[in-house]
Amino acid sequence: MLTEGSVREAFRLPRPALLPPVIGSCVPGLRRRRDHRKLRVAHFISLSGPAGIWGPCSINSAVLAMAEINARGGILGREIELSIHDAGGATDDVAATASDIVDSDSADIVLGSHMSVVRLVLRKVFAGRLPYVYTPIYEGGERMPGVLAIGETPPRQARPAIMWLAERKRAARWYLIGSDYVWPWQSHRAVKRYIAEAGGQVVGEDFVALGEDDHTPYLERIQAARPDVVFISLIGQDGILFNRAFAAHGLAARMLRLANCMDETVALGIGADSTENLFAASGYFVNAPTAGNEAFRARYHGAFGRCAPVPGSTAQSNYEGLYFLEALSRRAGTLDLHGLVAAAEGAVYQGARGAIGMRRRRAEMPIYLAEADGFDFHLRATF
Repeated sequence: MLTEGSVREAFRLPRPALLPPVIGSCVPGLRRRRDHRKLRVAHFISLSGPAGIWGPCSINSAVLAMAEINARGGILGREIELSIHDAGGATDDVAATASDIVDSDSADIVLGSHMSVVRLVLRKVFAGRLPYVYTPIYEGGERMPGVLAIGETPPRQARPAIMWLAERKRAARWYLIGSDYVWPWQSHRAVKRYIAEAGGQVVGEDFVALGEDDHTPYLERIQAARPDVVFISLIGQDGILFNRAFAAHGLAARMLRLANCMDETVALGIGADSTENLFAASGYFVNAPTAGNEAFRARYHGAFGRCAPVPGSTAQSNYEGLYFLEALSRRAGTLDLHGLVAAAEGAVYQGARGAIGMRRRRAEMPIYLAEADGFDFHLRATF
C-alpha cells in the first residue's frame, strides 16, 4: 500500500495541509472490495527513466487537484482515490500492471503522464474498458476511442515558435535532434513542414537512443552543419545532459536552441550557465500571467511548501487532468466511457492555464514562447 507517509518519504515532501489520508496502490492480482462511493483513478506516471525527473512534482500536482475536488464533494458525488503506478519502466511491465488493473476491476478512470510510447501500449489495454485521460505534450492525432488527450500538439505549439524565430531572429538553417521514439518522430515530420513554410531548410537530423549520455557525435555533426537553430525533442534527463554538453562544447553562444519539451525542472537540471540562447514553447510556464496560475501556485506552495519541486508544464498537466475529468463528467452527467467521450467536443475546463476548450479532440490554449534566463523563463510572445 502506497501511503501518504511513503510518498513523502520517497520524495522528501513536507506534510501538505491538503494531502488526503491515503493514496491507494493497486496490488496486482488482488481484488479489493469495491467502494462505490470512491472514484478510483489509476495514475500512470513516469517515476523512473528519462522522464522520471517530473515524477515528484507531478504527484504533488495530482494530489493537490484531488484534495481540492474532494473538498467540494468529489466528482459526481464520489471522492477521488488515486493509485500511482510507475510508467517509466519497460513497456511490457507497464502493460502487465494495466492488465492487472482491468482484470481485478481496480479502477474507474485512468490518468496518464508519461511518454507517448507508453500511451500506445496502455491504450490497447484500456480501449473500450476505461476512460483514459492523457495529459502532457504529445505528437497529436490521438483518435483511439476512450483516450482523451489534453496536451500541446505541434500545430499550436511548435509552428508559431518556428515562425517567430524565422521572423525575429532571421533563423533559416535548422538542425533537428530528438529521442528515438514516436513523439519526436511524428513531431519532426510536422516541424519540417513548418520550417519549409517559414522559408527555412533542415540541415541535419538525429534521433538519440533513450538513456544515451554521450552526445559528442551529435554535437560534432551540429557544429559542422552550422545551423541557426537546433530544434530539440530530447525527453527529460536526456535533454538535460544534451544541453549541458551543448554549452560545454561552446555552441550556446553561437546558435539558438528551441526545445520541444522544456520547463523549469529541466532548466534547473541543465544549470544556469548552460541556458544561453535557449527558447521553449509551451502552454504553461510557472510565471504565466494568468489569475488561474497565480491561484494554483499559491495553493501548491501552501500545500507542499516553498521548497517543493517546481510544478512546470509536465507536472502541472496532472493537475489539469483531474479538473478536465471533473468538467467532462459534469457536462456528461455520467462517468461512463461513452458518455465522457461524447461530452468532450466543445467542453471547457479551468486550470492553471485559465480556460481550456476542447475542439476536434484537441485542447485549445494560449501558447507562450519563452527564453531561458538562468533557471527562469522570460515570456517573449503569446500565440
